Amino acid sequence: MPPLPSYGAGREHAGPRYGSLIHGQHLKDVVITGHNGTINGQGPAWWKKYKQKLLNYTRGPLVQIMWSSDIHISNITLRDSPFWTIHPYDCKNVFITNVTILAPVFGAPNTDGIDPDSCDNVVIEDCYISVGDDGIAIKSGWDQYGVAYGRPSTNILIRNLVVRSTVSAGVSIGSEMSGGVSNVTVENVVVWSSRRAMRIKTAAGRGGYIQNITYRNITFDNVRVGFVVKTDYNEHPDEGYDPKAYPILSNINFINIHGQGVRVPVRLHGSPEIPLRNLTFRDFSVGISYKKKHIFQCSFVQGRVIGSIFPAPCENLDLYDEQGNLIKRGVQNVTDIDYDF
Repeated sequence: MPPLPSYGAGREHAGPRYGSLIHGQHLKDVVITGHNGTINGQGPAWWKKYKQKLLNYTRGPLVQIMWSSDIHISNITLRDSPFWTIHPYDCKNVFITNVTILAPVFGAPNTDGIDPDSCDNVVIEDCYISVGDDGIAIKSGWDQYGVAYGRPSTNILIRNLVVRSTVSAGVSIGSEMSGGVSNVTVENVVVWSSRRAMRIKTAAGRGGYIQNITYRNITFDNVRVGFVVKTDYNEHPDEGYDPKAYPILSNINFINIHGQGVRVPVRLHGSPEIPLRNLTFRDFSVGISYKKKHIFQCSFVQGRVIGSIFPAPCENLDLYDEQGNLIKRGVQNVTDIDYDF
């Protein structure tokens, strides 16, 4: 199949990509359901060839629905996808409920669980996801191709999930987000025994924006890093991207966050060109497993903490009491990022 128009190239090879086991385009009213029956993508054969560099094209997702609306996926188990597991692309009104997605947590490359890509009005709820890459990754195109295609991912609700990702993150935004991502709520999610819980990844050259994101009622259980924002995720489709196309990251809320066994609860890695603006932390208490000073890390971050939180926030953030009175103004552009652990 030709590459996705908002990517300009296959994610693994320039040029075409392999098709999917279940594929549809320009559809309306799509239902994939069952009494928790299983669709098995026979991933090991694909992963082996991928690692041996025997594939000429980008692997295909297990389920890919494109340019469609009113999609319902429910009450099934999807396992061992060759690549991403469920990939709705440029779709509207997508509802994914009571779905189990499984792949080995190691040795199953790029087996993301659910990747809404340039989609509007998405609900993902009551799912269990344990895979070899991101549990969920919200996307909207890659560099100049995503900017030109111009379809954001917006109005997305993710709730009531249990997720495990030992390689990447439970819920990610990006790194392909050049069409923009906005109005996303992630709530009532447990991430356990994972490398990262929540991650936003982007880079110079992406353009676009990530705005109006709320994380609420999130629980970490034995997670290496809780929240990560990374602005130097430098993978590009070709040399045609604009290195000065800087994404805008703003209005990100972290509310009622709890956990235990976390090494670094927060790592917010902005830059002079890609600062993080208008972040809010409230009701944040995470038990740490690593007694070191640099566990709430920030660079080029502007925002606020309301009330007391644990661990103590970085100096970039303004401090307010519960009534909204300013206690202390933050110190801008203090850099406190430590990648040694």
